[in-house]
Amino acid sequence: MPMLAAGGRGQSYLVASRSPRYSILFALPLLLLYEGMAVILPASETHGVRNGAEVILRSLFELAVGTWGTAVFGAVMLGIGVLLVVRDIKANGAPDRGSVYVMMLLESFILAAVFAVTASLLTQRVLGVLHLAVIAGATPAGIDRPTAFMVSLGAGLFEELLFRVVLVSALLRLASVVFGAGPRMSAAFAVVLSAILFSAFHYIGPYGDNLQLPSFLFRAISGLLFSLIYVLRGFGIVAWTHALYDIGLLALTGS
Repeated sequence: MPMLAAGGRGQSYLVASRSPRYSILFALPLLLLYEGMAVILPASETHGVRNGAEVILRSLFELAVGTWGTAVFGAVMLGIGVLLVVRDIKANGAPDRGSVYVMMLLESFILAAVFAVTASLLTQRVLGVLHLAVIAGATPAGIDRPTAFMVSLGAGLFEELLFRVVLVSALLRLASVVFGAGPRMSAAFAVVLSAILFSAFHYIGPYGDNLQLPSFLFRAISGLLFSLIYVLRGFGIVAWTHALYDIGLLALTGS
C-alpha cells in the first residue's frame, strides 16, 4: 500500500513527507521558479520587486556582513538545506519514491482549497460579513500579473521560512527561556504573535495594502492556519499550500 511504503525504510507517507529530504527538496522548485522569473522578466515589468519576506531576511544578513549579505544569505540557505537533506538520507535511506512528491503536490492543492474556505468562513463568523475585497487583500497590489505571480511563488517559500520556521521557533524559545512559560503556553504565544506579525507585514512598504480590520483579521487567521499546517505537515507542504493559494487567488480576482 503506497500510503504505508512511500518513504525509505518503510516510512509512512505522513512521516516521510515531513522529513527534510522530501520537505526541502519539495520546496526547491518554488525557489528555482521564483529566481528564474526574477531573471527572465524584463526589469521594466518587475521594477526590482521582490517578495517582502525575502527582503527582510536578506537585509538582516546585509546588516551583519555588509555588501556580502545577499551572497551569505544564499549560501546559508543552501548549506543548511543540504546539511539537513544529507543527514536525513544517511539516517533513513535515499529518497527513492517519486510518488511521495506527487502525493505532496496533490495534498498541497487540497490544503490550499481547504485553507481558502476555512479562512474565509472563520473571518465571516467573526465579522458577520465577508466580501471578495477582504479575500482579495491577499493579492499583491500595484504590480503586473507576471510579477504578482513571481511574488506569490516567493510568498510560499520566504514568508513561511520567515514567519513559521524562523519566527515561531524564536518566539517559542523566548516564551520558554525568558518568560519561563510551559510548552502549551509557549506554543500559543508563538503561534498567535507570529500570526499577528504575519498580518501586519502585509501593510508595510510601497506595495503594502491600506490597513483595514477585515483584511487584517483575515490575514491573522491565515497565519494561524499556516502555522497549524506547518506544525502538522512540515515546511515543504505549507510552502506549496501558501504559494498555490496565492496563485489561485490571483487568478480568481484578476488583480
